[in-house]
Amino acid sequence: MNRILLPLSIALSFQVIFLQGASLVEPGAKVRKLAGNMKFTEGPVWLPGQNKVVFSDIPNSKLMQWSKKGGLSEFRKSEQANGNILDLQGRIISCQHAARNLIRIEKDGSTTVLADKFDGMRFNSPNDVAVGKDGTLWFTDPPWGLSGPHEIPGHWVYKLDPDSGKVEVLIKDLAMPNGIVFSPDGSRLYVADTGGHKRHPDPAFHGLAPSVTCYAVTKDRKLGKKLFKIDEGSDGMAVDVKGNLYLTHGQVKVYDADGKKLETIEVPEGPANVCFGGKDFKTLFITARTSLYSVRMTHPGAISLRKKP
Repeated sequence: MNRILLPLSIALSFQVIFLQGASLVEPGAKVRKLAGNMKFTEGPVWLPGQNKVVFSDIPNSKLMQWSKKGGLSEFRKSEQANGNILDLQGRIISCQHAARNLIRIEKDGSTTVLADKFDGMRFNSPNDVAVGKDGTLWFTDPPWGLSGPHEIPGHWVYKLDPDSGKVEVLIKDLAMPNGIVFSPDGSRLYVADTGGHKRHPDPAFHGLAPSVTCYAVTKDRKLGKKLFKIDEGSDGMAVDVKGNLYLTHGQVKVYDADGKKLETIEVPEGPANVCFGGKDFKTLFITARTSLYSVRMTHPGAISLRKKP
């Protein structure tokens, strides 16, 4: 590993605009820049057993790592990884743009390709992934990393059983599905759509506005009806233990579990994704263009409800 030496974390001035009740930011906390000089950061995931956050630097085809003790360094090479998450066994699941697949990084460092096709057609460029209570992987597949023509005639959301390898389509009516996350109890699924774009093979999708849709999840782990829609897009997303939803659209914007806007957390660079981490899971890590930031929150992230690997 080539370690990149950086100065100590830099406290940055920022503004929190809260609309409902008290701020969710810890009193006196500031957004801090932890590391910079990357190309486009995405997909943060906290590794509790190692006390570090791993995240993607997409154009550089690297997964990076940052810890309070070790600073910033390269974690491993990737094939333009984007979204990352831990499965129920604590292994990293990674969406790779260039390889157009979903992989699992095993405990010994080897990788397993979990899926790269649906009905014999290669995915566009898997973007982000959420883990269900049963260990299934629910992921989005827009074409942001697709350099050639589409094989699949749409931008869909899928469910993968990593044990059987079965892939099924869940959602077909979004223009550019992006961030995806479950509520803390797994009864709801939030999916971001960054909106209409001419890269969609069907012109009917070109004019769709950005949004985040909340879907019910049935007791037998199937996608249920639409519950509501937030008229604002997002890239990656996270939830805290109270069910509050953290979007990344221009700034970090927080909504409650039913879609009411609570506050805006301003970050010096436009955020692309967020995750909770730290020993108490109250640190919100923010990947924003060329840098990694953090801010302390009052509630821990929902991941803290899982058994720590």
